[in-house]
Amino acid sequence: MVRRASTDSTPRPQRPKRPAPPQPRELSNPERLTRFLRIKPRSLEFYRAALTHRSAAGVTYLGSDRPAAESNERLEFLGDAVLGSIAAEELFYRFPDEPEGGLTRRRSAIVRTEQLAAWAAELNLDAYLYLAPGERASESGRDRIMAGAFEALVGAIYLDRGLTVTRKFINKQLRRDIERIVLGAATANPKGRLQELTQNLFRRAPVYRTMNAEGPPHSRHFTVEVRFNGIPLAEGTGSSKRAAEESAASAALDRISRDGAELLVEIVTA
Repeated sequence: MVRRASTDSTPRPQRPKRPAPPQPRELSNPERLTRFLRIKPRSLEFYRAALTHRSAAGVTYLGSDRPAAESNERLEFLGDAVLGSIAAEELFYRFPDEPEGGLTRRRSAIVRTEQLAAWAAELNLDAYLYLAPGERASESGRDRIMAGAFEALVGAIYLDRGLTVTRKFINKQLRRDIERIVLGAATANPKGRLQELTQNLFRRAPVYRTMNAEGPPHSRHFTVEVRFNGIPLAEGTGSSKRAAEESAASAALDRISRDGAELLVEIVTA
């Protein structure tokens, strides 16, 4: 028996298309950083502000990951105070026989720009910063930017999670590196050591004078002279005024070590 072909022209219902799986959302800089640090943030906005350099504050970028409206400078101020307090507490208990002056010098070595920048680099903090393109390309002032961001991060953790979490974050680096930092404190901060010497002997501070500045903005070279009681002691050079001043102070200390403190006495009584 031959079957007739169906004359029903009604289209068969099509199966509904499955919706495409949602694409994973790209994490923002504060989210990536807090995940890396294993911190569960209560408010990401503290960290967004901590990562916003003044060159990028309020700037609109393409995409949803944008810097904060204000820079990290206020958080940097807070973080500096919190970091100094926690470092002072650690030094107080670790060195029970150290006088106030020695503790101050050791704390200064801990919170100096170069040390904070090293900790920031260890965290790869520059990969999370909101910076204007010109700032990102420039190497001058990099340590200052990185150190400021580290202090701002400390301030953000303190506001977001409190003192206990902040102390844990700082002590992870501090207790590992404190012996090395303290051992290096004797040779670190020559400006501070020179000023301490002249203040203790004569109640007078040295004065630094920029003698020359050469090169393009992204690669400057400074020459600085340090004077005491109006008399030149030494000169130093560096890629920033701070570095040149440190170099000059170090040269002055070498000269005083070679010629004796009588050199300063002669200058004062001249």
